[in-house]
Amino acid sequence: MKLMTKKVAYLAGGCFWGLEELFKEQPGIIDTEVGYTGGENDNPTYENHPGHAEALAITYDPDKTTYAALLDFFFRVHDPTTMNRQGNDVGSSYRSAIFYQDDEERKTAEAMIETVNTSGLYKDPVVTSLESFKRFYSAEEYHQDYLQKNPGGYTCHYVRTEKSLLQ
Repeated sequence: MKLMTKKVAYLAGGCFWGLEELFKEQPGIIDTEVGYTGGENDNPTYENHPGHAEALAITYDPDKTTYAALLDFFFRVHDPTTMNRQGNDVGSSYRSAIFYQDDEERKTAEAMIETVNTSGLYKDPVVTSLESFKRFYSAEEYHQDYLQKNPGGYTCHYVRTEKSLLQ
């Protein structure tokens, strides 16, 4: 019997509530957790997270989905062309960022950004930052699965195209 392999991807694309809600139903996703990464302080909170992005830790089964497929979906559910902004949310906390863990993830992210830029999905170029992953801090419990607990809560995320950008 083969043991299930798990990997974790770290992505930021605006308010973490909407990203979590859309990713949790994707094939191969085992778990999602909202939190903070890429900032200046240890143990950030919603009220104190300088430099941190609101991010999503996505635990997935690499036998059922790929890192590239996760990035493909990521670029289709938020606007990666707006600097430090998604919808009404403004500031570096809401930046579009991929927190890569190794050279393979970085190269996959670079290739996906090029694919998005040439796809015609967005009229402006991608401004998503590529940042070396350091540490992820879990957000407060009331943020976890927020839109499940609060149906109709605010989100600026939606699927912009059902068609995969991967060819």
